[in-house]
Amino acid sequence: MKKKEKLKFAFYWAASCGGCEIAVLDTNERILDIVKLADILFWPVALDFKYRDVEAFPDGHIDVCFFNGAIRTEEQEHIAKLLRRKSKVLVAFGSCAYQGGIPGLANVANRQEIFQRGYLESPSTDNPHSLTPQTSFAVTGGELKLPEFFDTVKTLDQTVDVDYYVPGCPPHPDMVADAIEAIARNELPRKGSVLGPEKSVCDQCPRTKEDKKISSLYRIYEITPDPEKCLLEQGIICLGPATRGGCGAQCIDANMPCTGCGGPCPNEVEHGAAMISALSSILGVSQERDPAYDARKLLAKIKDPLGTFYKYSLPASLLRRRIIEK
Repeated sequence: MKKKEKLKFAFYWAASCGGCEIAVLDTNERILDIVKLADILFWPVALDFKYRDVEAFPDGHIDVCFFNGAIRTEEQEHIAKLLRRKSKVLVAFGSCAYQGGIPGLANVANRQEIFQRGYLESPSTDNPHSLTPQTSFAVTGGELKLPEFFDTVKTLDQTVDVDYYVPGCPPHPDMVADAIEAIARNELPRKGSVLGPEKSVCDQCPRTKEDKKISSLYRIYEITPDPEKCLLEQGIICLGPATRGGCGAQCIDANMPCTGCGGPCPNEVEHGAAMISALSSILGVSQERDPAYDARKLLAKIKDPLGTFYKYSLPASLLRRRIIEK
């Protein structure tokens, strides 16, 4: 009997923190099952691979590539296109590849503003010659080159065609293992699907939920929340109602609100707008007939609307970025 050929996997880390790489290892002993069913042909964070190794592969040689991170630079865009060409299946792995993630919040600025702040103005910067990164620089003996830093952070599917998505910051180890097992059994859903539960974080949250109408808002450090009661009902903005589950409501279990890393629930057009709509339907409703009611004062308690409602999804949203007139 012919021995069954192992699958060929690749992993890549673009504009992200690296937590998605750790999520693969966090599958613990289940990683041994992954090693049994697949050979890893490319994983720069773990083993010594070169881009030329991938370039030498025939097109479609890699069965599945798990690509984490947004697209911030010319190099990341180049490798995304290379791995797309070399892979039968490309998975946007984690919040940054899926929706732009926290790096995507940089879309409130352009490259010039980012360099100005990061290399010239920040309090800890010592840069007497006001140097900023250049794509090329002549030095003795040759020329140094850096990839271009783009104005706009893009999601993976704004750069190349993507087959599947695994959400989370980072993805929960169970979601990682389940996705890999579905691939191994050839039981993947239709192309474009999110490999995660259809339910929201709220559906996985064990806290008591009674009447969601709230009269005020608090930041997490301003009150001591009741560990048994719904955080949103206590006036703490929790994105659980609008966020896809699969994480086991771990943040909420630690008495911290959901910040939305799982991305939108099924059939939501836009994650941030969905949560804004949900919040507007319960915030201050019982006070609206009070002559002293001031909606502006209530909304002013949301100190960072963009970071609250679009923490992981700005590049994928209808807003996408701040438009800077030249």
